[in-house]
Amino acid sequence: PTNLGFVHRGVAYWADGDDKRIFIGTGDSKLWAINATTGKPIETFGTGGWVSLLDNLRRKANPKVYSHSSPPIVCRDVVAVGSSILDGPVRKEMPPGDVQGFDVRTGKPAWTFHNPPAPGEPGYDTWKEGSADYTGNGNVWTTMSADDELGYMYLPFGTPTNDWYGGHRKGQGLFAESLVCIEAATGKLVWYYQTTHHGVWDYDLCAAPALLDVTVDGKPRKICAQVTKEGFLFVLDRVTGEPIWPIEERAVPQSTTEGEETWPTQPFPTKPAPYETQGSTEDLLIDFTPALKAEALKILETYNHGPLYTPPMEGKPTINNPGWGGGGNWMGCGVDVETGMVYVPSQTGPISVTLTRPNKDVSNFTFQGQMNGGVEGPQGLPLFKPPYGRITAYDLNTGDTAWQIAHGNGPRNHPALKDLNLPALGTSARGYPLVTKTLLFAAMGSMGGRGSQGGGEQEANFRAIDKKTGEVLAEVEVPGAINGTPMTYLHGGKQYIVIATGGMRSPQEMVALALP
Repeated sequence: PTNLGFVHRGVAYWADGDDKRIFIGTGDSKLWAINATTGKPIETFGTGGWVSLLDNLRRKANPKVYSHSSPPIVCRDVVAVGSSILDGPVRKEMPPGDVQGFDVRTGKPAWTFHNPPAPGEPGYDTWKEGSADYTGNGNVWTTMSADDELGYMYLPFGTPTNDWYGGHRKGQGLFAESLVCIEAATGKLVWYYQTTHHGVWDYDLCAAPALLDVTVDGKPRKICAQVTKEGFLFVLDRVTGEPIWPIEERAVPQSTTEGEETWPTQPFPTKPAPYETQGSTEDLLIDFTPALKAEALKILETYNHGPLYTPPMEGKPTINNPGWGGGGNWMGCGVDVETGMVYVPSQTGPISVTLTRPNKDVSNFTFQGQMNGGVEGPQGLPLFKPPYGRITAYDLNTGDTAWQIAHGNGPRNHPALKDLNLPALGTSARGYPLVTKTLLFAAMGSMGGRGSQGGGEQEANFRAIDKKTGEVLAEVEVPGAINGTPMTYLHGGKQYIVIATGGMRSPQEMVALALP
């Protein structure tokens, strides 16, 4: 496996009359078409039911660093596939993050969207000194969206090689860390929006953009809402790519590292407001008591720190907040299509990174990033203010925040806090949202660990929440660690919710809940 072990995020379903198919991209870089009724391969698709995802790449990829772990997507009789590419490369030459499209019936190649662009294509000149010809990664590792009525696919691209240093890929770097809209039938570029320029923070676009129809200033708008690791929700017109509300290019801190040329500005949405703590400045430190604040100040001075987009450096660890896990991540957001509300689960997960000079016998990078893990505060508490896990509700008819709650109890029973009678502080575990006609359900994942953050409480990991107010209406302890978004369906007059649990060394199980 390229990165996270033998993991997978799902499949795509397509049907035309009695022809019903399941598509899955596998770890050995094959796209399979499977009969949804029998489970047998579709013999007329490719070679006995599969096509190679390596054969049509413009640069030969080592199978050890190139794989597939997220679902394909189908639109207008084309099935498209992203990729998973090794996140810890030792050389600047890596497989490109191209997205491939195939005929949904035959498996014949339909098109390839290149990232980085090929010579002569739009965006090629945003890579200086020919770096588009060898830079890789920048792939769509997460899920994608499509609008079958418009015939458009929406591709969220990631960070290019390497995550923390861009001296070998100078320039703005399209279409890395960009949301790209293409024609499903042809793969032709329709529009793009880059959410991070020349990224050195591993702020991949981590989730499929949510597609919904809303009314803004009295006018109907088709929009897409893109969750990001850095805690912004980018809301764009899904036909034109234009921002629904202004997005400002603001000056950000610049790198002093040898060979690096960070981009002078980054985009900041004016609406909606960020859903996470951003940056590592003094005003964000925990201040439950004066003593804890004083300890936190001393700890902060051991790091390079500053506002969002403070670049990493050599010699001193730099705090990234949110870190590479977000903020938001691949679970994206829950959508209420009837009201235009979206619900974003997030975690405050700061990390620290130090740039190091690698062994020249094995690497041609000037610098690589060394991950130092999480950032611990005084007495094992978090360094920054809560909530450490959140759910934020936005009304995308207006761009306003409807409510925000702490997701999880967090370290309220820590010895330094237990006498302060604190409210829920949130837990640094991923949240998985499921929106129904009547309720918001929120599952608490295992990333960060239930009971983490310095003395966190053992607590229920599945909640029913009032969509309008954020009030928690019910809590259920589901056995096992939750590592996926719940699903719901009606059968025999009874409504079920099914949750996938387990992973790593825990038993993998499906847990079903239902009312009597």
